[in-house]
Amino acid sequence: MKLWFFPLLLASLLTLTTCRTARVTDPYAQYPTYDGPDLGLTFVRGQAHLRVWAPTAEALALKLYAEGTGGTAVAEYAMQKSAGGTWTYTLPAQPAGQFYVVQATIKGKQLAEVPDPYAHAVGINGHRGALLDPATVNPPQWEDDLRPKLKQATDVVIGEVHVRDLTMHPQSGVQHKGKFLGVAESGTRGPEGVKTGLDHLTELGLTHVHLLPTNDFASIDESLLQQNRYNWGYDPLNYSVPEGSYATDPADPASRIREMKQLVQTLHNSGLRLVLDVVYNHTADAGRSSFEQLVPGYYYRHNPDGSYSDAAACGNEVASERPMVRKLIVESVAYWAREYHADGFRFDLMGILDIRTMRAVRVALDQIDHSIFVYGEGWAAGASPLPEMERAVKANVGRLDRVAAFGDELRDGVKGHYARQTEPGFASGQPGLEESVKFGIVAATQHPQLDYTKVNYSKAPWATSPMQAINYVACHDDRVLWDKLTVSNPGASEEELIKMDLLSSTIVFTSQGVPFLPVGDDFLRTKGGSHNSYNLPDNVNQLDWARKAQYLRINQFYRQLIALRRAHPAFRLPTQELVQQHLEFLPNLPATTIGYRLKDHAGGDAWNNIVVLFNGNRQAASLPIPGGRYSVVLAGDQINSQGIRTVEGAGETLTVEVPASSALILVQR
Repeated sequence: MKLWFFPLLLASLLTLTTCRTARVTDPYAQYPTYDGPDLGLTFVRGQAHLRVWAPTAEALALKLYAEGTGGTAVAEYAMQKSAGGTWTYTLPAQPAGQFYVVQATIKGKQLAEVPDPYAHAVGINGHRGALLDPATVNPPQWEDDLRPKLKQATDVVIGEVHVRDLTMHPQSGVQHKGKFLGVAESGTRGPEGVKTGLDHLTELGLTHVHLLPTNDFASIDESLLQQNRYNWGYDPLNYSVPEGSYATDPADPASRIREMKQLVQTLHNSGLRLVLDVVYNHTADAGRSSFEQLVPGYYYRHNPDGSYSDAAACGNEVASERPMVRKLIVESVAYWAREYHADGFRFDLMGILDIRTMRAVRVALDQIDHSIFVYGEGWAAGASPLPEMERAVKANVGRLDRVAAFGDELRDGVKGHYARQTEPGFASGQPGLEESVKFGIVAATQHPQLDYTKVNYSKAPWATSPMQAINYVACHDDRVLWDKLTVSNPGASEEELIKMDLLSSTIVFTSQGVPFLPVGDDFLRTKGGSHNSYNLPDNVNQLDWARKAQYLRINQFYRQLIALRRAHPAFRLPTQELVQQHLEFLPNLPATTIGYRLKDHAGGDAWNNIVVLFNGNRQAASLPIPGGRYSVVLAGDQINSQGIRTVEGAGETLTVEVPASSALILVQR
C-alpha cells in the first residue's frame, strides 16, 4: 500500500476542518499552527530529527540521558525556532544518550522536563522519550502481517478483555502472565482441559478482540512490578506508546514495541482483529503533563474561573477542537493503525471529543484501510464547555460517517438500570421496557413500528446505519451481567438466573447492529458484586477458568449463539432500509414479551422467514405468530440449526408457548 500521499492529505484535512473551529472568544485561537507530518522524533537513514510545537516558549532545551530514569543529563542542546510555532534539532548520528526530554522556558521560568507529546518510544514509566525508531523493532515476518478479511461492518463480533484478566489466573496455563506475550500464547489449557487465553478467544468465534487500554498509562509503577498492582489503564500518560507493565522488560524501550507487535501478529494469524481502547479525552495529571509543560493551557478546556473543566470525571478534559490537539489525536490514531496494524479503535468517553475530530479520524483511517472499525462511548461523564451539538455524543452519531456508539438503551432495557443496581430489566420480568429493547433490535435506526416516546433514553433514532450501533448488556464498567442479575433478582435460583442470562445474550446476538461481549460473561463471570473494579486486585478481575469448566454448557451455548449469527446474514443487515424492509415486529403480544419476523430471505439468508420471540416474564407465555410450518432452531438453552422440533398451524395465526425467561427462534425454510 502506497502511503506517500498520506501526510499531505492529512495535513490538508486537518487545516480544513480546524480553521472553522477557532472561536473569537478562544484565547488560544491566535496561536500559530504547524501542518507538517514530522512532529516528534523522526528518522532519516537512522539519524534522529526532533520537532516540538511550543509556540509560547522563549527557549526549548533538548536533554539526553543515559538511562530512562535518574542520573544527570549527558548532553544538552538548544533547539532552534522554526515554522508554525515549532522548535527543531537534528541529533548527532551517534547521540551521547539513549533517552531524551525537552524543557521549555516560558515567561522567564524553566518548566519541567518532559517527553514530547508525539513520543513513540519511552523509558521506564514513560517520563523520558527513547531515541529509538519503532519501525526498526519488528518481529520476524512483520512485513507480511495482514488483517483478517472483513466483508462488512455488521459482520463484526467484539469481545472485550483486559491483558491481565485473560492471562493472570494461576490455572490459566499461560506462561507470560499479565503480558502482551501472554495474550499471544496458544495451546493453553485450564481445569478439565478447557481452552484458555488466546484459544478461548478463537473458540468463541469473535472477529475482533477489544483490549482495554494498552497505551502507556500512569497508575502502574513499571519499576515495581513485583507489587503486582492492577489498573484498567484509563489514565493515559503517553498516547502513542505501548504500556510498559505489559512488556517483559519495561526498562527496554524496544521490548514493549516488539511484544505488542507480536501480539497483533498472533491475533491476525489466528483470524482475529485487534481493537485498541484509546483514551484521548483526558490525561492522567494535567498539571505535570507534556501538554501543560510545553504549551500551558492550550490542550485543555477550562471553566470561566480558569480551572480545568472535567467532563471526563478524571480531573481534566482535552480540548480536541483546537487545531494542534486535533492534529495530535488524528495522527496518533493513524500511527497505531500504520505502525501496529491495529484494526479498530474504541474511544473512551467519545462524547467529550468534537465531531470534526472524529470525522478527521475516520478519513485518516480510510487512507490506511477502509475496514478499520471505529466506535466509542457516545456520552461524557460530566458537563463540558464545548456545546453538545459540536460533540460526538449519541445524538450526533448520524452526522458521522461509519463511526459507531454504544447503545445503552438496549443495555439497560434488557438487564435494568446501570446505576440503580437492584432494578431489574426486561429479561427479569420488568414491564415497560419493550420499546427500549426493540430500539436496540433495530440498531437505533428509524423503524416505522417503534414508539420512540417510550424508549428509556433516546426519543428518536440516532443511527443512520446498523453498523453505528453497538449492542451489549455489559462491559468492564459497572457490574458484570451475572452480578447484575443476581443483585436485581433476590431469591432467584441459579437456574432462573442462568435463563435470564441466556435470554439477555440471545437478544444481543440476534439484534441488528454490532454485538459486544465482555469475555468471561460466556461462563457467568463474577467479580463478587464489584461495580467498579478498575484498581482492584487480580483475584477480583481475572477470568476464573475453573468457572468455565463448571459452566461449560453455558460457554458452549454462547459459542453456538455467535456461530448462529455469523452463519445467517438476516441478523446482520447492513442498511437501515433493509432492516425496515425485512424486520417486522409482531402485533398483539402481551407485556414483557417481544416478537419479530425477519422475512423474505433477509440479507440473502438461506432461511426464508425467521421468527424471533423473547419472553421476559417469570412464567411461560403463549404468543401468536403467523401460521405455517416451522422448525425450532433455538429454544432457551438449546441451539440446533438443523432443527430441535417442528411446530405448525394451518390457520392465519399459530400460538406457540415460550417458557419463562427464554427465547424461541423458529424458521420457515
